[in-house]
Amino acid sequence: MIGIAFSAEAQRRTVSTRPAPARTAKAAAPRTPEIGQQGVVIDETLSVLRESPSLFAPIVHRIGRGKKVQILGVAEGDGVKFYKVAAPPTATGWVQADAVFGRFRKDDEKRLAELIQALDGYDQIEAATEFFNLYPTSQFKPAILLLYGDLLEELAVSKLSKDANSRLKRGEMAASGAPMHSYYLNFVSLDRYRKLGITFLFNPTERKFHYDGASWREVVAKFPAATEAAEAKKRLDSLTAKMTATAAAAAK
Repeated sequence: MIGIAFSAEAQRRTVSTRPAPARTAKAAAPRTPEIGQQGVVIDETLSVLRESPSLFAPIVHRIGRGKKVQILGVAEGDGVKFYKVAAPPTATGWVQADAVFGRFRKDDEKRLAELIQALDGYDQIEAATEFFNLYPTSQFKPAILLLYGDLLEELAVSKLSKDANSRLKRGEMAASGAPMHSYYLNFVSLDRYRKLGITFLFNPTERKFHYDGASWREVVAKFPAATEAAEAKKRLDSLTAKMTATAAAAAK
C-alpha cells in the first residue's frame, strides 16, 4: 500500500511538473502604408475627432479645415475607415479617413478636385487654396485655377461690393478726410480672403471690387498649352479693360 501511494504521489508530481505545451505565436499584422504619413483635414463635415474609432464614440472636437495631422493608426468601425491622428497642439484621437487628404493616397488628388466642384461659397474657395498647396503640379490645376478666379470675381462684384456699399457710410467717410478707396480696401469682409493670399482691386468710379486675376495669370504663364489658357487670357483682358477705363475716367 505504501508503495502504491508513493507511486501515485510521484506520478502526481511528475504530471504537475511537466512543461506546458508551447503556444504558437500569431504573425504580426502588416503595417498599413498610411501610418506615419502627414495629411490635411479638408472635409469639415466629416472632421469630428473622437476618442475611439466609432461614429458613436465621444467627441473630442471638430478639426478645422487646413489643419495638418500625423497618422498614428488605422481602424475600421461602423462601416468607415478611421485614422488615429495627432492634431497639434496636443489633441490625439480618431477621425474619419475621408476627411483627410494627402499625397500618400493615389485617389486623393481627384477626390479633392471633385469635392471642390461640389462645395460652394467660402468653403469652395478655401478648399481650392488647400488643393494648390497639396498638389502644385496636378493635372487638374489649370481647371481649378480658372474656376477659382471665376468664383472670386463673381464674389467681388456680386457680394463684397454690395456689402461694402451698404455698410460704409458716405457721410462718415467724408467727415474723416481719408480717401474713399482706402475705406473700401480696408473693408472688414476682405480680411478672411487676405489670409488666403487673395487680393481684390477697387474700381472707385463704379464702387466695385474686382479680383486681381492672379490665378488666371498663373494659368497663362505655367499652362500655356492647356485648354483653360485661352479662357484665362480673355478674363485678364476683360479685367484690364475695366481697370483701364476706371483710371481714364478718374484722370478726367
